[in-house]
Amino acid sequence: MSGKPTFADQSPKSSTAESSSVAFAATSGIRHQSASSQSKSLVEQSEEDHHLLKQNKSSIGTPSHKRGAFERTNLDSERNERPRDLIIQTNAEGGTALPLADETEQTEAVEEKPVTWLSLPRKDQLAVLTLARLSEPLTQTSLGSYIFYQLRSFDPSLPDSTIAYQAGILHAAFPGAQFLTAIAWGRFADAEFGGRKRAISIGLLGTMVSIIGFGFSHSFLTALFFRCLGGVLNGNVGVMRTMISEIIKEKKYQSRAFLLLPMTFNIGVIIGPILGGILADPVGSYPSIFGPGSLFGGAKGVQWMVKSPYALPNLMSAVFLFMAALGIVLFLEETSELCKDKPDPGLRIGRWIQRRIFRKRSAEDHAYTAIPGDEFAAVSAVEMQTTPTSALPESSYPQTMEPVLGRPKLPFRRMWTPNVLVTLLSHGLMAMHVGTFNSLWFTYLSAPRYDPKHPYPPGFKPHGLHFTGGMALPPPRIGLALSIFGVSGIALQLFLYPGLSSRLGTARSYRIFLLLFPVAHFIAPVLSLVPSTSKPPEGVSGGLIWVAITVVLFVQVLARTFALPCTAILVNNCCPHPSVLGTMHGIGQSVSSFTRTLGPIVFGWLFGKGLDMGIVALGWWSLACVAVIGRIAAQFVREGDGHEILLDGEVKGQDGVVRRFK
Repeated sequence: MSGKPTFADQSPKSSTAESSSVAFAATSGIRHQSASSQSKSLVEQSEEDHHLLKQNKSSIGTPSHKRGAFERTNLDSERNERPRDLIIQTNAEGGTALPLADETEQTEAVEEKPVTWLSLPRKDQLAVLTLARLSEPLTQTSLGSYIFYQLRSFDPSLPDSTIAYQAGILHAAFPGAQFLTAIAWGRFADAEFGGRKRAISIGLLGTMVSIIGFGFSHSFLTALFFRCLGGVLNGNVGVMRTMISEIIKEKKYQSRAFLLLPMTFNIGVIIGPILGGILADPVGSYPSIFGPGSLFGGAKGVQWMVKSPYALPNLMSAVFLFMAALGIVLFLEETSELCKDKPDPGLRIGRWIQRRIFRKRSAEDHAYTAIPGDEFAAVSAVEMQTTPTSALPESSYPQTMEPVLGRPKLPFRRMWTPNVLVTLLSHGLMAMHVGTFNSLWFTYLSAPRYDPKHPYPPGFKPHGLHFTGGMALPPPRIGLALSIFGVSGIALQLFLYPGLSSRLGTARSYRIFLLLFPVAHFIAPVLSLVPSTSKPPEGVSGGLIWVAITVVLFVQVLARTFALPCTAILVNNCCPHPSVLGTMHGIGQSVSSFTRTLGPIVFGWLFGKGLDMGIVALGWWSLACVAVIGRIAAQFVREGDGHEILLDGEVKGQDGVVRRFK
């Protein structure tokens, strides 16, 4: 039995302890001991909640000058006329009566255990969501290591500034299309005809189709179409956050549970760019295996690899996406209140696989089943059921309060509270500069270095703030540079974030670590001035340049490690009512998608203009200004409780639990 019983008092306080012990013993046939002081406090709490709700209902349509007298009269009448009953609400399952325990054992039982990764509930469901989330950043970051070279293969005559601008557009296309459909996917996940599980499955399969089409594209417009297609069909991040909040209901677990998605992103950042760099242009990179006269190439080489040199990493990403979708269909349990009880053939097959192949019993197999004749089956067969201790028929009881389970839905127009608006503003600004950093970073590492023998722009000489040029790194080295991003992120998330975040609190951690983003954006272009052991136009090399790259990425990752899970928690908890949680996350994803669309386009254009002007820092330092504005907006964000608005019949007690009348 995980929670304390809650009592709804329907008798005077003086007879509470006596009537509760006698009635409960008569009903269950077992001994029950309760401390009178604890019973009294619980009864007083429930009486106060009942009185608050009565005030709420009686005040509707009542003039303010008459309301006080009406409430006192109604309360006195109720106390005189109500039958002396006691309603006990308990979450004990049938046949699970607690054994008697001494005071020492009871004290040890209520001690809070420290939250660890192993203490997270429903680790099986979190693992399925984590693996599904892994497939998407793995796919998206894989593009970064070769997208500049793929665009150049479409039209080698284009200048570097144009290719940089096109790269920004391609990076922005996916979140731009998500912006158009993210709210719709959130509402689909909340709807009875949809559900969380179905929305995620469609998103994964849609991304799989788009990534295959992108790999076999031969023009910029074709690649842009498939990027947009993937974004239109994918609203998964918001839906996954919704499922995590429904699986992990206790706030003490949120800092770790919501960390799973950004941690998975960092794992994808490690694997994706490396795979993309290794598998890009296999004929050119591995001629002895795939080229003309090679092991697999025959006389002319592997033709589809010759015609589509960047298709292989996309096909590998498609395999990951398909496996993730299969895992969702077979092993993920629906969490939506409207859809969780519907038949699920995929989950049934998955449980059969678990039993027959992996010899593992599911949680459903271990569920309690009432046995006929069980003395408790009649009074506590359903979790949180109301157990009467009076001989009166059930229909004679007045309306009682119970924790909100099935609930009415908050209208869309009432969602826009001040805290929702300021949280979404801060969330959108952070998504803009974080998403744009990834886009600019890929382009910056790929862009040609400044060559004094062939300066670009023509006749340019570096002086003061006027310096230009990228890193000119090939795809495999870009993959290595990006993997540093992921490795440092995972280390910080595992060992630094959980303890420090719980000590500082969500909102405070968010505000503190947002200050690091302007620093990372400001120092990033200075890499062009770090001495390299290789001469232009070759890519940069040497220990000093890699130390500098690591420093830039460490500052950026440290900020991301705290800011991303914190903003996910803040968006989740600013939701004004649990009935629109999926819609709230859909709106959050839509806002971030819009800003992640706008950012790469605007700052990609500024980066290209900077290359033309000889000021490579133009795009980077403009991005730092956006990060400063985002930090100012974060000062006004507060952490909500996920239930700010109470609908008709709902009352929030002093214990923080929202109850409503049946």
